[in-house]
Parts: sequence; structure tokens; C-alpha cells
Amino acid sequence: MSSLLPMIFAPSSLHLSRVVRTQRLLLLPVGWENLPELTQLKGDERVFAIMLHGVRTPERTREEMEDDIDFWTVRGYGTWCIHLQQDESFLGIVGLMERPDGRGVALRFALWPECRGHGYAREAARAALEFGHRAGLDRIIAVARETNDSSRSVLAGIGMREADLFLHRGSRMVVYESRAGDTSAT
Repeated sequence: MSSLLPMIFAPSSLHLSRVVRTQRLLLLPVGWENLPELTQLKGDERVFAIMLHGVRTPERTREEMEDDIDFWTVRGYGTWCIHLQQDESFLGIVGLMERPDGRGVALRFALWPECRGHGYAREAARAALEFGHRAGLDRIIAVARETNDSSRSVLAGIGMREADLFLHRGSRMVVYESRAGDTSAT
């Protein structure tokens, strides 16, 4: 009977391992309770205009929420809501998702403009990258517009390296990558 205990408690311990704490941040897997915040974030031109597929409608945000919850269930990684530990205020999102163009699992992040310039994106992105490698992902990519100096600085700052370039709707896109075991990546 005692040999069955780890199996019985494994799902809840896996769920708890999805919560990530950093020095200042709390990363919580997205859930339906986050839909109002995510609808605002994803519907804001200042935040999502430069993201893949652009600004989302409330309906599209709801569909993505369903996908994000399913992704966590199937893959064991996905999108987190970023909160400050001190007051639990919502700052944005960070996540690991399959890119629809087949390039691989990509790190992505989007924070409210008012939250930028404090190192939160870098702290959250580093935590998500480390989580992904611990979860068994050998290669994680990230894609940023060549002109998006802020995102590129975050990606370089967490040790990701430029690996490729491609054009997307007239913009040059830079692909960054991190490989498990690369000591410069974390």
C-alpha cells in the first residue's frame, strides 16, 4: 500500500510545481479567474499590437484561455499570469507555447506598459525559461521584431542567443534560442 502513495499524490504535487516564485514575482498558471484581466491585456493596442496575431477580441481571448488551460493539462507547461508577490497585482503574462509556424516551443511575454522598466519581464522570462528546461524541453526559442529593442534586451539578458532571421508581414523577425545545459542561458 505504501508504494501507491506517491502515485496518489503525484497529480497535486505536479500542480503545485506549476506555481513559480522569483525574488519579486509570483507566476500562476492561467485560469478562468484571470479572464477579465487577460481580456483587458490582450485587447490593449499598447501591449498586443506587436504580438503574433495582434490584438485579441474578447471572444478570441476566451478561446485562447480554453487552449491555454488544455495546453497545461497536456504538456505540463504553458502560460502564467505574472503577479507582484508583495500585493499580488497583475503585471502581464509569460509563457511557453508551440509556435503555429512549426519553429518550436517559444517563450513569450507581455506586460502592461506601466510595468516596464523594472526588470519584471526579464525576471519572469528567466523563470519560465528555467521551468521549461526543467520540464524537459531541450530547445526553447523566442521571436522578436528586429526593431523591438526592449524584448531583444530581455532575451539576450537571460542568455538566449540569436539563431535565425525571417520576414513576417514585412518585418524582420529575430529568432533566439536556448538549449538545455547551456550555462549561459540561465
